[in-house]
Amino acid sequence: MASSLLPAFTVRRGEPVLVAPAEQTPRETKTLSDIDDGEGMRFYSSGIHLYRANPDKQGVDPAAVIREALARALVPYYPLAGRLREEAGRKLVVDCEAQGVMFVEADVDLTAADFGDVQSPPFPCFEQFILESTTVAGVEPVIDRPLLYIQVTRLKCGGFIFGQRFCHCVVDAPGGMQFEKAVCELACGAAAPSITPAWGREMFMARQPPQPSYPHLEYSEPAGGAVDRMLTTAPGDIARVPFFFGPREIAGLRQRAPPHMSRSSRFELVAACIWLGRTAALGYGADEEVRLSFIVNARGRRDVPLPEGFYGNAFAYSVAATTAGELCAGGLGYALELVKKAKSAVTYDYLLSVADLMVLRGRPLFALSRTYIVSDVSHAGFKSVDFGWGEAVYGGPAKGGEGPIPGVTNYFSRSKNGKGEEGTVVPISLPKDAMEKFQLEVEGLTAEI
Repeated sequence: MASSLLPAFTVRRGEPVLVAPAEQTPRETKTLSDIDDGEGMRFYSSGIHLYRANPDKQGVDPAAVIREALARALVPYYPLAGRLREEAGRKLVVDCEAQGVMFVEADVDLTAADFGDVQSPPFPCFEQFILESTTVAGVEPVIDRPLLYIQVTRLKCGGFIFGQRFCHCVVDAPGGMQFEKAVCELACGAAAPSITPAWGREMFMARQPPQPSYPHLEYSEPAGGAVDRMLTTAPGDIARVPFFFGPREIAGLRQRAPPHMSRSSRFELVAACIWLGRTAALGYGADEEVRLSFIVNARGRRDVPLPEGFYGNAFAYSVAATTAGELCAGGLGYALELVKKAKSAVTYDYLLSVADLMVLRGRPLFALSRTYIVSDVSHAGFKSVDFGWGEAVYGGPAKGGEGPIPGVTNYFSRSKNGKGEEGTVVPISLPKDAMEKFQLEVEGLTAEI
């Protein structure tokens, strides 16, 4: 786990500069897909990579290496150096004029060891290691702003921290990783990235005329009940605790699953467990509708004709829904059944239906009330981002979850516990009076029989 004993420190940032593509790039306007530009994508997703010193890199400035590689990577990925513009119907396009991405160098009197064995988000003091843009009335706009912010912070041990913030409208997690690995390849001496980027956004455009063919509960408010207390609890009254699901916890969940579902995936078991425990802990009324919403990635599916090198958003939010009473009474087996059904619902036709809905309904934000939204980034390959200094000590999201409301959205990531066992870590945020009950619920569901 991360060290809680970091010494007092000050990050000394230089003046942020714009890094443009290293060569001439096309001047044009590129249209985002109707999945890219939904309200729920209009934010910056942040990640951090921590590196130890490498004796072979003594005297080499990582900031200079990364800045040069970044400029070269922006030649094939030139839309990332552009700016978003909103057209009629809230449609987003990218004006590709080589405006550049924001980059800043920084220094801090810390070593990689000062961060302890950090394995899962949130990264300690992450605010100091990612470059924020200007907010307006507490909201960070994405229109006419850089699409990527990068901060390279040199450590006194010779290591460094790479912090990035991508506009989610133009890349999803795999797309962002594809770009970062392109920067890594160039930083390590490659003449060009091994994967040629493909725009391909036309495949996720709404049909003409738009005809949503699924109910899309993710964009409608759940039935019954008052406003969700998760949306009204003050930040100071929220407790944040990481929960580790290792071999013992997964074994306990499998023992409690119905025999025909005992081979469920780790994600399905953990998601069902947390949804069930969270619902019980928050004390929703028996007739109130509760939901689990999770990201289903379309990459690698035979029915989704993604071009190789695609780096845009290629996922949809699928929803498992029932009443709080039915969920708590049905237990883990019932929750698992709903999760599996929702997971299998996302097809190419489903994605086109989402695009149709976006156009017809003004690109709405997904529903948040009595909804728990999860994203599994366990297999994103964050640690494999190597700029020439070796594998990252920590690589992953900067925060425990990102989105409009803290605690409603969470990341699942891979980590190790104190025994060296690998498992899934979920940083849970709940009202303080609900956290203890949630912990008891999870312990009951994961204890081996």
